[in-house]
Amino acid sequence: MTERNGPVRTAVDGQTLVITLDRPKANAVDVATSRALYAAFDRLRSDPGLRVAILTGAGEKFFCAGWDLKAAAAGESAEADHGPGGFAGLTEFLDIGKPVIAAVNGLAFGGGFELALAADLVVAAEHAEFALTEVTLGIVADAGGLLRLPARLPRAIAVEYLLTGRRFTSAEAARWGLVNRVVPAAEVMPAAQDLAAAICAAAPLAVTAALEILRETEGASVRDGYRILRDGDLPAYRAMLNSQDAREGARAFAERRPPQWQGR
Repeated sequence: MTERNGPVRTAVDGQTLVITLDRPKANAVDVATSRALYAAFDRLRSDPGLRVAILTGAGEKFFCAGWDLKAAAAGESAEADHGPGGFAGLTEFLDIGKPVIAAVNGLAFGGGFELALAADLVVAAEHAEFALTEVTLGIVADAGGLLRLPARLPRAIAVEYLLTGRRFTSAEAARWGLVNRVVPAAEVMPAAQDLAAAICAAAPLAVTAALEILRETEGASVRDGYRILRDGDLPAYRAMLNSQDAREGARAFAERRPPQWQGR
């Protein structure tokens, strides 16, 4: 059953929460939309029956055009409070503990690209394009673009995108490792669902622990990363090490049978 919270639709498919940004014409984001998106991502975090989310945009032209400039022209400040998840409900929601797959079905500009960058995995349509257009509007990509893009690209390439607002294709994004899959438009959701199914087949505590470790060691050296693993505050990692699932995985492998995960 599909539920709607303003411009955000949600539907549960097994253990996957499908989140659709549906705000014609360009799926642009204002404060109310950010808060509705956050509510959906918070549902993912808090519902033990959900393992992963797929985020996409309604229609075929836009994934998300970023900040709603009509709302800005009407007085919404660039410093407006978009809620606890930051812009678009995800860009500052750092502790969901479950993966988000962005199914980029069209243009991802400005904050829309920053939203995709905040996801853990990205499937992009062949016709999708990306751009951090903020500098052409007199602002900067401070909803994660300035932080995440230089961490994932050679500095010169990231600076070019950030300082020019140049549009680039999904094929170019794939060459730089910014997306996991580039597929025909009709295959975007099936490809995202395949990734979601693979995640749901893995041990839930292990997935949560991997996300926690990635988050807490990002930017650290290998030496410092090991120090965080051994001595850091990593409750999901500790829970995974001492879990029934960790023992079940080894037993299932030895007995040549599919594991039966319990999430404990």
